Amino acid sequence: MRIAMVGTRGVPARYGGFETAVEEIGKRLAAGGHEVTVYCRGERHPEPEYLGMRLVYLPAIEKKVAETLSHTGLSVLHAFRGKIGREGADVALLFNAANAPMLPILRTLRIPVATHVDGLEWKRTKWSGTGQKYYRAAESMAVRWSDALIADAVGIQDYYRERFDADTVFIPYGAPILAGTDTAKLAEAGYEPGGYHLVVARFEPENHVHLAVEGYRRSKAEKPLVVVGSAPYADEYTAQVKELAGDDPRITFMGGVWDQDLLDALYAGALTYVHGHSVGGTNPSLLRAMGAGASVLAFDVNFNREVLGEEAGRFFGDAAELAAQVEAAEADPGAAADRGTAARKRAAERYVWDDVAASYERLCEDLVAGRRTRKTIRGK
Repeated sequence: MRIAMVGTRGVPARYGGFETAVEEIGKRLAAGGHEVTVYCRGERHPEPEYLGMRLVYLPAIEKKVAETLSHTGLSVLHAFRGKIGREGADVALLFNAANAPMLPILRTLRIPVATHVDGLEWKRTKWSGTGQKYYRAAESMAVRWSDALIADAVGIQDYYRERFDADTVFIPYGAPILAGTDTAKLAEAGYEPGGYHLVVARFEPENHVHLAVEGYRRSKAEKPLVVVGSAPYADEYTAQVKELAGDDPRITFMGGVWDQDLLDALYAGALTYVHGHSVGGTNPSLLRAMGAGASVLAFDVNFNREVLGEEAGRFFGDAAELAAQVEAAEADPGAAADRGTAARKRAAERYVWDDVAASYERLCEDLVAGRRTRKTIRGK
């Protein structure tokens, strides 16, 4: 099959969960003999192909409200050119329901398309009333114009069933399973295994970085808190988080860490990983932490409980609960380590990239063969 992957920053994966998914799925589809084209924006890879995937770079309007959609629009136009030329696609995988306004164009090309709907983006505080309305409308368009909807969490499946009476295909992300801590990388950064608590997140209110900092500061923890992350459009929130940290010498802000080996070492070496994400589905950062054997303290929402289960993590709903969990981990690091081991085992059994890619391959085959169409979303 000729498979187009549209709607992300592309590969090599340097940014977020969608990009990691495209890389992990795309390279396996390419290795299986399919022609995979990934539409990319931003920094260029020096070669026209990457891990067997053909790369097409197109520009985008560099504004929060327009970047993704403008790039996807150009990608779809490129697909249109390809449809009548030497290229084209048998099937398209569209990532992010925000790109749904481009679906009617793909429909006119008679390219079957599956839309990965992501999490509940309209709940993110960075979007104003207009932005929230757009995302709600985009969800409706995704339901109306896609041949299949992909949900990476059961909670997302439940949402689309309850709100739209729409069926989705459940395909989670995979988790990288790490063998151990790169102690040399940790030492270079000034840390040792088990010697710190960790937060890794974009600085957005729904990721509860402020709650992680406030809860930790309330605690009597002796081991430091390391905060990794930033956000290009969240200066006010970043200032709020740093104000909560105050002059507490136990709290360190590392900013963005783009060295994946160092980031993996930080996950694997943490006494606890504090995960505050609340509006996504199966979160890639949580899976990476689990695959590294981190002991997870997660914000108490259905998505996080779905991924962790009851044995592989602990949950908090406010700063006081988090403070108590941090102190408990320092009082009994052995129990925290056992939860990390359970988390790695759960990730290795339930979140396997080979299985994920095989599910995408079957879905694409069904779309090309006409076994899935818009009618199947509503079961009509």
